Amino acid sequence: MNTLIVSGGEINLDFLNKYYNTNKNSTLIAVDKGLNALHKLNILPNHIVGDFDSVNKDLLALYSNNPNITIHKYNPEKDYTDTEIAIKLAIDLNSCCINIIGGFGNRIDHLLANIHILMHGLNANIPCYLIDEYNKVYLINSTTEILKSKTYGKYISLIPLTSSVSGLTLKGFKYPLTGYTLPIGVSLGISNKIVDDIATIYLSNGVLIVVESCDFA
Repeated sequence: MNTLIVSGGEINLDFLNKYYNTNKNSTLIAVDKGLNALHKLNILPNHIVGDFDSVNKDLLALYSNNPNITIHKYNPEKDYTDTEIAIKLAIDLNSCCINIIGGFGNRIDHLLANIHILMHGLNANIPCYLIDEYNKVYLINSTTEILKSKTYGKYISLIPLTSSVSGLTLKGFKYPLTGYTLPIGVSLGISNKIVDDIATIYLSNGVLIVVESCDFA
């Protein structure tokens, strides 16, 4: 079972609608203000999660009367963001893949936190992605293959999440590496490109943020 989390960040409604219509078998979790976007598209979530400090109260009441929707309400003074709670719920639901739309936006602190909480998926061995129309962000800590035909865009960036990533070897990329230790705080891994049909990232220790992206143009 795949799970789609719609969070409260910036959302392109056309992108969300297209994604939903090609992944209708996904369990759908609305996170606080993400419910507003789903409502505009007449899409019903399976779960609604949050402290509901930024969602229309009349709208929430409307969904509260639907027996097919489970609402998980939390105190605003809590130790976890609503999106982190949603990821944990998706893991508890035995998801085999978690995609998050609405994880990007004006709040850089939330974006950074959203990248870090992808660790929940990594630790549970469940692929977990932040996606919008331009970017796909995920974490890896072991050998990973990327098919050129299925990348989000022509750019692949690799950024250490841990203090360093050692044994980093890149094959099938324009800029290869062999047994390299990539420390945090440098930009060496930005804007690489795949040149073979399949590119492979090898590493022996550490966690990498992988960003597949395209230009706005």
